[in-house]
Amino acid sequence: MNNNEMKFEFFDVTADAGYKAYGNSLEEAFENAALAMFEVMTDTNTINPEIKKEIHVESEDEYALLYDWLSEFLIILDSEFLVFSKFDVKIERNGEEYSLNGVAWGEEFDPEKHESRAEVKAVTYHLMEIKHGDRYMVQAILDI
Repeated sequence: MNNNEMKFEFFDVTADAGYKAYGNSLEEAFENAALAMFEVMTDTNTINPEIKKEIHVESEDEYALLYDWLSEFLIILDSEFLVFSKFDVKIERNGEEYSLNGVAWGEEFDPEKHESRAEVKAVTYHLMEIKHGDRYMVQAILDI
């Protein structure tokens, strides 16, 4: 992916934060969806990739996989106060099931260092989209 290609863009929705994340693969679109979610919360450019966290989710379809992938970060944020800025995703389909093995790098949220933006309460299925093509697009709405 060259630097001129769009990674994600935001769109307005009431009481929520909505975005579309892009990638040259479904995995890259999922990586950029996680990046965009953390961008809603803070400036991801200030997050150093010091702590490595492995994430594994299994779901019945791509939509549930995206929901579970993003929701896992909210659990980690609530329990370990970690924010992330770098992601690596591998997705496999096993029959009817999808599995995602991901790695995220970040650090503990520090209010002295990290800007505090919106608090993300939950990922929603509302208007969720996944489009395959020359470039992949995933759309998510976060309850803030």
